[in-house]
Amino acid sequence: MNILTKYIVKEVLKGSAVAVMLLLTLFMLFTFRDELKDIGEGGYDLKQILMYLALTAPTVFYELLPFGALLGSLFVVGGMGNNSEIIAMRAAGISIFGVIKAVMLAGLVMVIIAFLVGEFVAPKAAHEAQLVKMLAKKNEVAIRSRNGVWLREKDEFVNVRKIMGKGGLGDIYTYKIDEQGQMLSVRHIDEATFLGDGLWKVNNVLQTEVSVNQVFSTKVVQDEWETSIEPDLLSVAVVKSDNMALYDLYTYIDFLKQNNQKAQTYELAFWSRLINPFVIFVMLMVSIPFVVGIKRGVSTGGRMMLGIIIGMTFNIFDKIAGHVGLVYGFDPMVMAVLPSILVFSLATYAVTRAK
Repeated sequence: MNILTKYIVKEVLKGSAVAVMLLLTLFMLFTFRDELKDIGEGGYDLKQILMYLALTAPTVFYELLPFGALLGSLFVVGGMGNNSEIIAMRAAGISIFGVIKAVMLAGLVMVIIAFLVGEFVAPKAAHEAQLVKMLAKKNEVAIRSRNGVWLREKDEFVNVRKIMGKGGLGDIYTYKIDEQGQMLSVRHIDEATFLGDGLWKVNNVLQTEVSVNQVFSTKVVQDEWETSIEPDLLSVAVVKSDNMALYDLYTYIDFLKQNNQKAQTYELAFWSRLINPFVIFVMLMVSIPFVVGIKRGVSTGGRMMLGIIIGMTFNIFDKIAGHVGLVYGFDPMVMAVLPSILVFSLATYAVTRAK
């Protein structure tokens, strides 16, 4: 790697880092403003908000990195074009291909960073952020385990093993204890539907009373269950594709298929997550035509506006393609990869024309 190539790589990385940090700060400020509306709800205070922001930052960083790479490249490489540095480099023997190669080397560094953050930091941090916010607002104690979610409400422990969506729960166990920690009763509920105002309709309830001398069981077909537990608290047990690493998505897709359940949403999430770091290359390639052709006189403000428009357009196109694929049953891998391939191909064609 020669001196000029190192210079381009370093400048693109610096510009992208500044762009990402500015975008991240902006997003965090907007999120902070939104979270202030919930302050005072339960135990959700300023400390919890700051903790929530810190835990969501890795996910936001991961999602903003391709956009930041685009803005940073437009600003830095575009500035080189305006200052005639690109012309001087070409006169020194570096071709346009050499400039592209240097930009892509910077992109490779960012791809590695994106992969590490997206796989080993963001998923766990996002889940912890969800727990911090939900449990603070509800003032409840909840633990997620292999057997579902465990909650404590006064003298009763509740174990929810199935989250069925739309306010529905299944396979619920409740354990009532006395002040000495002795078991008083065990109850199993097949299904529960949230009615509102802390009330659930429960079906097929098996109540077992435990005493020193005997154990007595009764079964009720339908009953009502009054509790402070609400469906949104139990959302900590719902498997969200946005909070899952590639390996977790892969194993969960395999689990869904083995149980004959629909897995298209998670397949799309898997391929989108796999492709997302490489979108950095796409965004960097998009910036090249604007510095090798007739666009050298574009101002910094114009470049930033151009980058914002391109980034937003690509994001909308990517989301539309994914949803269209889910609606019409297209291959999730194709629909996840298609937007990036099309944009990269158009950018490559524009580069060849600009040369």
